[in-house]
Amino acid sequence: MNLDELLSEYAELEQQLADPAVHADQNKARTLGRRYRQLTPIVGTYRELEGVRSDLTAAKELAAEDEGFAEEAVQLEERIPKLEEKLKHLLIPRDPNDDKDIIMEIKQGEGGEESALFAGDLLRMYLRYAERLGWKTEIIDAQHSDLGGYKDVTVAIKAKGEEGVWSRLKYEGGVHRVQRVPVTESQGRIHTSATGVLVYPEAEEVEVNIDPNELRIDVYRSSGPGGQSVNTTDSAVRITHLPTGVVVSCQNEKSQLQNKESAMRILRARLLAVAQEQAEAAAQAERKSQVRTMDRSERIRTYNFPENRISDHRVGFKAYNLDQVLDGELSAVTQALIDAEMAEKLAQHS
Repeated sequence: MNLDELLSEYAELEQQLADPAVHADQNKARTLGRRYRQLTPIVGTYRELEGVRSDLTAAKELAAEDEGFAEEAVQLEERIPKLEEKLKHLLIPRDPNDDKDIIMEIKQGEGGEESALFAGDLLRMYLRYAERLGWKTEIIDAQHSDLGGYKDVTVAIKAKGEEGVWSRLKYEGGVHRVQRVPVTESQGRIHTSATGVLVYPEAEEVEVNIDPNELRIDVYRSSGPGGQSVNTTDSAVRITHLPTGVVVSCQNEKSQLQNKESAMRILRARLLAVAQEQAEAAAQAERKSQVRTMDRSERIRTYNFPENRISDHRVGFKAYNLDQVLDGELSAVTQALIDAEMAEKLAQHS
């Protein structure tokens, strides 16, 4: 979509949002409002650029009669390239999920108990990072390991402002490798283990249509570390989406109803991700390469404790402040990934 089309869409959105009838449908009003907020920076920058260009023309004309306007013309002329570059960045097609909240799953991988302990470290890192940004977090489901780590933990992260969580944490999906001396290692040898992270944009109910007849719902008793029962009633819920084979289990809550609601939230997010990945795969079928930052099949990052080093292998990012990163100082890492994706998109549209 070119700039003229975006300007026309913005004007139409203004008219629609000014209509009280539109706000009777909250879902429609929310969708229109979200798109309006997306376009506002583009339209604002374009109008500022046009204003500067107009002022420059006037200043040049007045400078012929009054030299005092010559300096103003120079200053205005210097602003134009900066605004043009800003507009160029804003016009790059954005990820439609960038303003969404997320559901994140952290799973024990290679390395047994050490991997489960590192899953707990990653969870704490994301919770502290969310806290720094003023985001709200909610543990939806958790299966603890024997030593206090996590076999599997699912967390919902919600933003309070206009910037969505997905825009900053979508790059976290993949295999996270850790190199350190495990607490279970008596000889002090460094071991390598891995933990998996999955990130989904959280789906609104209107985005994913789930037919109840296509679900198989099983209930069972919750279990804790070592497999012992922690509940005397069948409160845990397992939902299988028959058409896709996607299975979601929740046992964190005490009631079956709460666990079913949590499982449905996760199922909606997973099905939305599946649908979007299928659409993206079809759209990219003729492309020669894909953006590596979004490839979840490879080991994306290494956390080396002896060297206090964190390395992101997709963009060559390396820093020696692993202790701070694990305490939630994740901004430099995420910004490196955002910048890399922006540079690639700029190259594609230049």
